[in-house]
Amino acid sequence: MVVPGVAALAANALGVLRGGLADLRPVPRVLVDQGPNRSLYRMTPSADGDPVLLVPPLAAPALCFDLRRGCSVAEHLVERGRRTYLVDYGTVAFSDRRLGIEHWIDEVLPRAIRKVSEDSGGRRVHLVAWCLGGLFSLLTTADRPDLPVQSITTVASPVDFTAIPLVAPFRPLVDLTGGYLLTPLYRMLGGAPSYVVERVFWATGIDKQLTKPLAILQNLGDRDYLAQIEAVDHFMDNMIAYPGRTFGQMYHRFFRANDLVEGGLDLNGRIISLSGVKVPTLVIAGRNDTIAPRRAVERLVTLLENAPEVRFESAPGGHLGVLTGRRARDTTWRHIDDFLGEQLSA
Repeated sequence: MVVPGVAALAANALGVLRGGLADLRPVPRVLVDQGPNRSLYRMTPSADGDPVLLVPPLAAPALCFDLRRGCSVAEHLVERGRRTYLVDYGTVAFSDRRLGIEHWIDEVLPRAIRKVSEDSGGRRVHLVAWCLGGLFSLLTTADRPDLPVQSITTVASPVDFTAIPLVAPFRPLVDLTGGYLLTPLYRMLGGAPSYVVERVFWATGIDKQLTKPLAILQNLGDRDYLAQIEAVDHFMDNMIAYPGRTFGQMYHRFFRANDLVEGGLDLNGRIISLSGVKVPTLVIAGRNDTIAPRRAVERLVTLLENAPEVRFESAPGGHLGVLTGRRARDTTWRHIDDFLGEQLSA
């Protein structure tokens, strides 16, 4: 191991103080389509071949797929010669409070998928999605079998909410109040504000937050490590609110009723079954994920009974780290590369 010199340590320390170690320049892109809660970008340089559409969750910014140079899923796919697209939902305002899950799976994602296919010469689309983006991608594809979807990759997308330790302590109180515990609050606020989402996300890694100053000192010679911390902080500072109705549906259908564990979702009497997914699917779980632990994610494998192939992989990292952590470059991304390579050559 090469011990960094005093000058390098001093330069890194100054970079930490000034916040200038991470290269946060976004991957070059062009806007190809836009609509309500939907900006669709094609990453450049653009390649030929089957398109890959990156699907973020709600509340988290789309830069989850483009965290920083050298640790960007979008950059990696472009460098691998994939024709890569990204859908960005933009910010969520109080005026969006009446938007429900239906808006995302009936309007936003179907329109994005069709536009990507059209922009790629009619080719079918490979979806690569993180967290709630994975659930919405699955529900959209299950409900719209006519969409030009070739495959789905989900990363850290939980379907069994009873398997999430973070929410377990609140379940008895929620049951006792008949689910009314949070309802008045999210209705009054019009959803879950961005600062609340940020605090919840922060709380899931509170142990790392508390030890972060020590970790920075211990790794002051590792410029890549420090850049990653800076990039994650930038990501956290850009959290987005949940629309009120969407948050309410997630609270009652995902958290309270745990609908998805049985493979379906009840949207006011409209049942969408995951058995409707009929494309190859890769499911990836983070080994250190407290928001979407392995057991909550792996349950999905048994629910996709009509998919021609369902592959499960686990990789190191927490909820964000499994997607775009430093170790994801040699684990999660390799799983995605291998899976896409097989589908593209099929």
